[in-house]
Amino acid sequence: MPHDFNQQVIEEFRANKGRVGGYFEGARLLLLTTTGARTGRPHTTPVGYLPDGGDRALVIASAAGAPTHPAWFHNLVANPQVTVESGAFTYEARAVVLEGEERDRAFARAVEADPGWAAYQEKTERVIPVIALHSLAQGGPGNINASSMGEAIKVVHDVFRRELALIREEMNSGGTALGAQLRINCLTFCTGLHNHHTGEDIAMFPHLADSHPELAPVLSRLREEHEHIAALVEDLRGVVTAEHADPAAARAEVERLTRELEAHLAYEEEQLIPVLDAA
Repeated sequence: MPHDFNQQVIEEFRANKGRVGGYFEGARLLLLTTTGARTGRPHTTPVGYLPDGGDRALVIASAAGAPTHPAWFHNLVANPQVTVESGAFTYEARAVVLEGEERDRAFARAVEADPGWAAYQEKTERVIPVIALHSLAQGGPGNINASSMGEAIKVVHDVFRRELALIREEMNSGGTALGAQLRINCLTFCTGLHNHHTGEDIAMFPHLADSHPELAPVLSRLREEHEHIAALVEDLRGVVTAEHADPAAARAEVERLTRELEAHLAYEEEQLIPVLDAA
């Protein structure tokens, strides 16, 4: 992509915590900063990604089917440590180029989710690389791109809102089967939400209970809602991991989780953000 276009996307991405319009609107996008193989200088590129569960995401060096690999791919081969910006978080990662059957399985999942990847492969004789970005962040997802604790809550909550919206759209546009990548998207979301709520339960809520005793009823309600949402997450996890997953059942579970989670997030923001920002 032209440099001016890339720079415009980068600026919009950073200004809006990962939300962009135009060509990338509604896409899963991250900013990947590599170290130049020849220059040693940092280079930032917007790239689409696929959730892959756990501590890694996948990016594909398609270059829209160009005959040669993109420059950022050559950079990360020479210098595998990269910086990833997800909108909400910035973290260091280790780039690993997938090989053989692992690469083929990952690429097949991508094609199943979006046939555009197959069109890119058909345009070129090279085998389009798939790269896993393994997070090196310790004890959490990385640095939150926020200037206050209150803003941090809203930024993280909006990540969950956007991802659920994408999953709902993917399910509504799908056919009679639940694709492999869509299952992984759901499971990655479930894990992320579980980790977020666990972090609140063991760190943020006890701190607030000590410093703001008047919040006891609010924190009690939020903890109860965490337990309720955890049950909904397990219901969704059970549906999408079933051997013959029912798309209609999965859609119903996602809709139910969306309603309950949005009410929970809105209440938490209403009650906690003013307190956190005042502090």
